Amino acid sequence: MTERTMTAAVLRETGVPFSIEAVEMFDPAPGRVIVRTHASPFCVTDVHNWSGALAKIPPTILGHASIGEVVEVGPSVTRVRVGQRAVVPGTPECGTCYYCAIGEPWQCGELFDLNGVYPDIAKGEDGAPISCAGNVGGYAELMNVSQNQTFPIESDLPSEVLSMLGCGITTGVGAVVNVAQLQAGESVAIFGAGQLGLWMLQGARLRDAAFVAVVEPDATRRVAAERLGADVVIDPAAEDHTEVLRRLTDGRGVDVALEATNSVSGQRDALLSSRRGGRIVVTGFERGDSEVTLPQTFLTLQSRQVRSAQNGNVRMFRDLERFTRLLERGKLTPEGIMTRTYAVDEIDAARDAAASHDDICGIIAFPH
Repeated sequence: MTERTMTAAVLRETGVPFSIEAVEMFDPAPGRVIVRTHASPFCVTDVHNWSGALAKIPPTILGHASIGEVVEVGPSVTRVRVGQRAVVPGTPECGTCYYCAIGEPWQCGELFDLNGVYPDIAKGEDGAPISCAGNVGGYAELMNVSQNQTFPIESDLPSEVLSMLGCGITTGVGAVVNVAQLQAGESVAIFGAGQLGLWMLQGARLRDAAFVAVVEPDATRRVAAERLGADVVIDPAAEDHTEVLRRLTDGRGVDVALEATNSVSGQRDALLSSRRGGRIVVTGFERGDSEVTLPQTFLTLQSRQVRSAQNGNVRMFRDLERFTRLLERGKLTPEGIMTRTYAVDEIDAARDAAASHDDICGIIAFPH
C-alpha cells in the first residue's frame, strides 16, 4: 500500500486545541479519489463538532465542505478525472440508494446510513487510523473522498469563494429556492445573520421578495445584513421582533420564516413570526440531541408548513452550476460574508473567531 504524508488538523480530543501533525494518507479504495485541498470554510457546525456537541468520535479530521484538485483516482472511478477542480460538499449523491432513487439526494445513504461511523482515511504517527468526520476531512492538505461527493467545477473565481458552494451557499440559497420555494412578492423573515442567514438574504432578494426582515442580536452582523439588502433589521434585545413582523404584515405574520440561528429558541421564533399557512424552514441545531417545543395550535389548526433543509435540499448536478453562474455575474456575493483566511496551523484561531462571531465565515486556505 502506497502512503502519502500530509499536514492535517486532527481532532484528537473534543474541547482541546487541534493537533497539527503529519499523517499518512491511505491509497484510494475503489470508488474513492484523492483531492489536494485548496480551501475549506470553517463553518460554525465545526465549533459544535470540536466541542463534542455532535458526537463526532476522535481521532478524526473535521471540515465538511471543501474545494480542491483531483490528484489521484482509485479503481472504478468514472465521475471525475485527475486535474479537475472539484467541489466536495457536505452531502454525496450516490445515485443508487433509496433516497437518491426517489429524487431526494440530500438524504443520500452514503452519508446518513453510516450512523456516525466514518471511513478511515489515514493513520497518525502512533499507527492508529484517523477518520474523516462528515466524509470530507477538509482541514487537511489532502482529502480521501468518495467520487460521489466530488463535483467538477469550471470557473475563474478563486477557490476560497467557490469553497462556500459546499455548504454555506447551497444551504442558504437552497433553503430559499428549493425548500421554501419563495415566490415573488412574498414577505420573508430571516432569523440569524451569520453565513447561512446572509446567503438566505441574497436568495430572497434574487426571488423578488416583497420585503426581507433580518432578526439578529449582533450589531456587526446587522450591519452586514443592511449592506446586503435587508429591508428591515431587528435587534431582538431592543424590540419585540414578533410584534414588529406582524406590524409589517397587517397583523398576519410573514409568508416565509427562515431559521439560521443554530438554536432551539430561533426555530420557535421563526414559527411564531409566520402567518397561518406560512412556510418555516429550519436549518440549525444546538446539539445532536436537542428538542424543539412548539405551540400545537400553530402546527395543527393553522396550516403552517415546517420544512427542514439539509444542505439546502440541493441537487449538486443541477444547482452547482447555476449557483456558480450567479456568483460569476455578481448576483450572489461573498462580500461581507467571507471574513478572512487562515493557514491550517491557525485553525484554533479560526474556531475561536467563529465561536465568538468575530468571523462570519473564515476560510482555511492551502497553497495551490
